Amino acid sequence: MSISVAGLTKLYTTQKAVDDITFDVKPGEILGFLGPNGAGKSTTMKILTGYIPQTSGFASVCNFDVSKQSRDVKRVIGYLPEHNPLYTDMYVKEYLAFVAGLYQLKEVSKKVARMVELTGLQVEQHKKIGQLSKGYRQRVGLAAAMIHDPKVLILDEPTSGLDPNQIMEIRQVIKNAGSDKTVILSSHIMQEVQAMCNRVIIINKGKIVANDKIELLQRINPTQFIFLVEFDQAIRVSDIEKIATVERVRKMNDTTVTITAGSDMRNALFEYAVKNKLAIKTLQEEKQSLEDVFHQLTQN
Repeated sequence: MSISVAGLTKLYTTQKAVDDITFDVKPGEILGFLGPNGAGKSTTMKILTGYIPQTSGFASVCNFDVSKQSRDVKRVIGYLPEHNPLYTDMYVKEYLAFVAGLYQLKEVSKKVARMVELTGLQVEQHKKIGQLSKGYRQRVGLAAAMIHDPKVLILDEPTSGLDPNQIMEIRQVIKNAGSDKTVILSSHIMQEVQAMCNRVIIINKGKIVANDKIELLQRINPTQFIFLVEFDQAIRVSDIEKIATVERVRKMNDTTVTITAGSDMRNALFEYAVKNKLAIKTLQEEKQSLEDVFHQLTQN
């Protein structure tokens, strides 16, 4: 595993910011890490980067123990915190060369040029960071986080405060960067999570309340599938009710029904259509939005 967390807990006096959480992240996975303000997201990320110690539990990054091998962890991690710290009086290329020097990298000029190209900083590379828009400052932060070619990227609210165009640009940068890295991405923008992430963890009051693929989290009931089906001809509800795992059929009109089933029955529906010489015009699984799922799991 790229990241492994077991029983992780962080106390601030008597308050549990992180409460006995356990999860793994596989190599190459882009994980969305969601939760309301104060849920424990940033605290967990800071522990994984070695920025703060855990109170108890275990965490490792690329098989390095974050509490005992923090230097090794920092070598394999690229971290962009929520409040992107930059030296605004430095020029873009100067700053990236400075960060490369901190990592004691060789061929600094080549690595800086590669990051400038990857993050789309070509036009702004000769400007001072203080002259850049927030979107370009985020690009500089990403470039600095990736300049040492880390195996793991941890990004805390990377699109916070950006306009829609800037968000799309940063999203593409992250997707390009994440093609060969493991990424943990924290965001309050659900569309960003849906566009970029393979899996989502939702944390609330320090505890994990969901950990699954997005499409499974969006299912209205985890044990049920609900399909809206439109055929090209009138159908009999009683025939569909005989299909295996069908629990309920609601007729919308002569050709359209909503089917509740205990399993994914799309293949069975196609077989039913072929057998009865019907064509399926529409077949759509009904799901909640990720915002609805988030609200249900964190509102209390």
